[in-house]
Amino acid sequence: MSSPLETVGFAERPVPSLPPRLARLMAPELPSLADEIVTEIRRAVPAYARPLDGPYGHVLRRSVEHHLAAFADRVAAPGTAGPDTGTAASARTLGQYEAHEGRTMDCLQAAYRIGGQVAWRRVMRVAPRHDISASVMSRLADALFGYLDELAALSLDGYRQAKARPIPALDERRRRLLRLVLDGPQTEVAEAAEAAGWAVPAEAVLVAAEPGARCVWTSLDDDVLADVECAAPHLLLPGPFTPRRRAMLAEALPGRRVAIGLTMPIGQAADSLRWARQALGLALDGVLDGPVTLCEENLVPLWLLSDPALVDELARRRLGVLDGMTPGRRDRLTETLRTWLVTRGTAAEIAALLHIHPQTVRYRMRKIEQTLGDELADPEARFGIEVVLRAAQLRARRHRDASTGRPHSSAMIPG
Repeated sequence: MSSPLETVGFAERPVPSLPPRLARLMAPELPSLADEIVTEIRRAVPAYARPLDGPYGHVLRRSVEHHLAAFADRVAAPGTAGPDTGTAASARTLGQYEAHEGRTMDCLQAAYRIGGQVAWRRVMRVAPRHDISASVMSRLADALFGYLDELAALSLDGYRQAKARPIPALDERRRRLLRLVLDGPQTEVAEAAEAAGWAVPAEAVLVAAEPGARCVWTSLDDDVLADVECAAPHLLLPGPFTPRRRAMLAEALPGRRVAIGLTMPIGQAADSLRWARQALGLALDGVLDGPVTLCEENLVPLWLLSDPALVDELARRRLGVLDGMTPGRRDRLTETLRTWLVTRGTAAEIAALLHIHPQTVRYRMRKIEQTLGDELADPEARFGIEVVLRAAQLRARRHRDASTGRPHSSAMIPG
């Protein structure tokens, strides 16, 4: 039985014998050479001239770095026949990516050609400094351009595979199935799933992706349902969210913020997506941390910020008495009050947390008691005040001054 490499003609093409010391000479050049190759490819091939922080940029840079390192490894181990498994898979993936983007192989072939030219220019600049003979230079040229031919052939192989076997996630029947799972009659899901060749899971987790996110389709697992070409990209992952699923998303949506909903019974998938979208919005506003935001780690913030108008009304009812104060004074009092409600600490403990003198804490707490009166003695009122102050603290992250990193006083109390 022939190996995958033999199918594209590499089994009998050993790497020309080269002095292993060449690999040591290459190592310090590789990072800047990768930068130079990426820059030149983006300049010369319009299809790749997209932002480097997007999927195209990540795929391009990662591929260039990987293939340069793999070539240096081959030079360090003379007699190697054909690319290693990881390099072959990387090259095939590039071809599959081109197919799924609806392009011909012309752009990728041009990229390989440009990469070879840039690399050889660097060799010609560096070689004279290390007294490399003409014979070695000739063999190095044969090895380099033969290696690029191998990569191009493997990419073509991946391109043909992708054309012959479309990715399940791109199937329109699966997009329709995703819509049914989220919005349609559940009685139709089983029939649509059978037509799409998808096993209905007992539970699933929904993922909301940053608008405008492009997808490296080849990185998605076959059981994922996805609609990432719409205004609010989203995916359905059967089962719980695992580290392996997280790694898959990083490959499929590189450089994009995503929010992960809760794992829910399949009939409640819409709830998982609703929470994921809310979390993504808060992450994009700077309220929650990214680039991967987990709803299960942010349940209280999601609840507190789920109805801003209601929190505003609660703030007016519970803390409206503070409106007559200057913003600075109001902020100082509410900061002290929030710390006391959260910690129920002594004046000394609160002072240590706020980096102020204990006597200042005592003064502020007396003022708070005078202002709020019996509100602090009423458990229900006290809980409402704490909700308002916690929500205000979260909201303040949206209003931080870019130069100081401190929140504006107007953002501290909802209103």
